[in-house]
Amino acid sequence: MAFKVSLGRSRRFTADGLSVGVFLGLILAAAFLFSSCSGKPIEGDAMKAAARPAVPVLVGKVAEETIPVQIEAIGSGEALATVSVKSQVQGEVQRAYFRQGQFVKPGDLLFTIDAAPFEASLAQAQGNLAKDEAQLEYAESTLTQNTALYHEGIIAQNQYDQYRSNAGMLRASVEADKAAIQTAQIQVGYCTIRAPIGGQTGALLVDPGNVIQSVNTALVTINQINPIYVDFSVPQQYLPEIEAERAQHSLRVEAELPNDPKQPEWGGLTFVNNTVDNTTGTILLKGTFPNVDRRLWPGQYVNVTLTLSEQTHATIAASPAVQTGENGDFVYVVKPNHTVAYQPVKVGRVYEGNTVIEKGLTPGETVVTDGQLMLYPGARVEIKTGL
Repeated sequence: MAFKVSLGRSRRFTADGLSVGVFLGLILAAAFLFSSCSGKPIEGDAMKAAARPAVPVLVGKVAEETIPVQIEAIGSGEALATVSVKSQVQGEVQRAYFRQGQFVKPGDLLFTIDAAPFEASLAQAQGNLAKDEAQLEYAESTLTQNTALYHEGIIAQNQYDQYRSNAGMLRASVEADKAAIQTAQIQVGYCTIRAPIGGQTGALLVDPGNVIQSVNTALVTINQINPIYVDFSVPQQYLPEIEAERAQHSLRVEAELPNDPKQPEWGGLTFVNNTVDNTTGTILLKGTFPNVDRRLWPGQYVNVTLTLSEQTHATIAASPAVQTGENGDFVYVVKPNHTVAYQPVKVGRVYEGNTVIEKGLTPGETVVTDGQLMLYPGARVEIKTGL
């Protein structure tokens, strides 16, 4: 009987023990789930994080500097002046006095046209003038003699009017002859074609020996590239700032050649178009460059930087430090204990590989510039000089 009672008690104790064990297990599981959902690392997680190897990273210091406020765009060269040289007379091209692509100065001889027909016309006009001047001299002498006779009543009115009319017509003929001579001289002068501007000649469009049948025939094109324009367009929202700065001082423009970025050309902003392109929302600007070494060419694409002003006491960090996440831009700040902290930032302009940090960082802080892929808040880092 005692055995049965003991056995019964043992069974009740076992059943109660199982219930208590299951209950305690559920409590521990709920506690674990609650700690996981709350995002707070439990002591075990901290130990695991500490046991993880340090992540190798590159770092940089946040600094305070004065940087220029600039606008970057793609531009292209444009000749300061372009002249299509044409003959103003018809005739045979006798000779070209330049090489294709040669730089010429204003007034340099370019072409000669056969002037023989125009010189003959000049000689004819000069002969007509001499004849009419001689006739005019005789007519004026006759008019002088008959004027006295007319006043004495010896000759009639109509006869006197005839003498006076003859002298007047010959005076007009002399003036017409002088005009004809001037026209012929101009035509002869047109047979010598000189450069109207200084610049670089293009391809020779009419070879010597060809006869120019039309005065609209272009012989060569000259582009003035010293100085030269660089055209570029910027978004219209920059227009008020550009106009405000331009009213106070001249604005500098930098043109960087893609094949030689270390030696940019410098010029000044000289033109702001009076119309915004409503199809692109941009406005055309032009910079004038001395182009002494003739490194800029019409149609050549260049990287343009327009400097507006300077921003003093700017907080800057190396641009690779700035990352973009779901909640915006952020950086990893390295703490003294060689762990990193997630830091949201508000960024501004970019200048020479650095980004202006408008909010979120202070000068002197250390930020990760490479190796962010393996980082997380609280991660240990090992600072390297190169990855």
